[in-house]
Amino acid sequence: MKKWLYSFIILFVVLIGVAVLLFEQNDRFRQGLYTAMIAEDQIPESYIPVYQEAGQTYEIPWELLASVHRVETIFSTMDPMESPVGALGHFQFMPRTWIGWTYPGVDDIGNVDDHVDITDVALIEEHNGYGTDATGNGEADPFDLHDSAHAAARFLSEHGAIDGEYEEALFSYNRSDAYVEEVMHYFETFKESFEPIELNGNQESHEAN
Repeated sequence: MKKWLYSFIILFVVLIGVAVLLFEQNDRFRQGLYTAMIAEDQIPESYIPVYQEAGQTYEIPWELLASVHRVETIFSTMDPMESPVGALGHFQFMPRTWIGWTYPGVDDIGNVDDHVDITDVALIEEHNGYGTDATGNGEADPFDLHDSAHAAARFLSEHGAIDGEYEEALFSYNRSDAYVEEVMHYFETFKESFEPIELNGNQESHEAN
């Protein structure tokens, strides 16, 4: 009996170790875990005023912003908030979409040199980018939830969401039919009903100041 219990303990410790390793090194595993932790109808309560302010500013439904945020970074629980292709921040903007496509890039998908300060408001204004200084602190930072949410709201609004063309706007944001379908699923869910929740644990570290 003791030998069986000892073997069980060892196996349990090994499984825990494997789970921790997967969590730390595998983005897909983390995404699946975070997705399971947040139910389909749940929205972090502290984020709702941010969505509402940005949505009102650019005349789009705040639930649409919440849905995009849910799909892009699972409400900013993903770590790091940088995609394999270079999309950045809470709402996953490519750097050249953020600072403007007239700025020279290093590839065709929207990356720039690492030394470029993409939070530079003057640079963004010069190149007509979507980066937004919503907090008024002099920087337009895709890793600031307020800035990123306002930038996403502006993008969606200008690409049709202001006129109710939500699917067209979403396809411009991410050219994938599956993406549009997923965001629209959450959008319809949140419009019908939603449950405000509090983020906890490691999730809190990604909340905007």
